[in-house]
Amino acid sequence: MITPIPAGAAAQVPPRMRQAAQAFEAQVLAQLLQPAFAAASNPRSAFGGGSAEAQWRPMLVEAFATSAARGGRGIGLADMVLAHMIRTQAQSQENRP
Repeated sequence: MITPIPAGAAAQVPPRMRQAAQAFEAQVLAQLLQPAFAAASNPRSAFGGGSAEAQWRPMLVEAFATSAARGGRGIGLADMVLAHMIRTQAQSQENRP
């Protein structure tokens, strides 16, 4: 089990690490949302977008996922990934001669 980052350590996290963790969470969310958007699309309905909608759908899903992952409003995966990144970095620094 991955433990969350302690409150004091969260302030010391480099911004690039947090951005990388949030980008990973956005990718996971996009993969989870893609089938839902594909299933909701019905080109024969009155508001079906046809091929144009299908072309833009991946960008829409990516925008939704990025927005959800930003600012800690996602599913909490970014915090777990960030905690693991911090632990891995600390272990690699301890193992240096």
